[in-house]
Amino acid sequence: MSITTTTHLNFTGAARAALEFYAEVFGGEVSIATYAQFGTPAELPGASNVVFGRVDAPNGFRVLAYDTPGQPGQGLAGTAGETRREQGSTVTSASFFLAASGESLDEVTGYWEALSAGATVIEPLAASAWSPGFGMLRDRFGVTWVLDVAVAA
Repeated sequence: MSITTTTHLNFTGAARAALEFYAEVFGGEVSIATYAQFGTPAELPGASNVVFGRVDAPNGFRVLAYDTPGQPGQGLAGTAGETRREQGSTVTSASFFLAASGESLDEVTGYWEALSAGATVIEPLAASAWSPGFGMLRDRFGVTWVLDVAVAA
């Protein structure tokens, strides 16, 4: 028996842009269905927003996202919390981070450089005690990412 989990991000009007961005960063295809496609009259506000969206990449990356109904604005729905480094520790009020591991430093560096566009770097990508590459950032959509190079078990 096996189980697969997939992160599902809730946005307030930015789901399409976020999904397209993540597809550029990690590769893969974007699939989007809008509220209008599910019966919301096209003339109503938010009808073109994402009711179901996903990115599926050949490398295994997958994320789901949608725009919460009736919520104007951009970025994550609700509060994404705050995360910072302080005296060698990560201090956060965020309820989650998204973690992505790659097989090599070159691979992870590519993801890092792409995700860094418009991001706030919390901890720069560098060697750590447990990985040849580890870093943390909050992307332009308010999602906090932890990227690292996977170490063989």
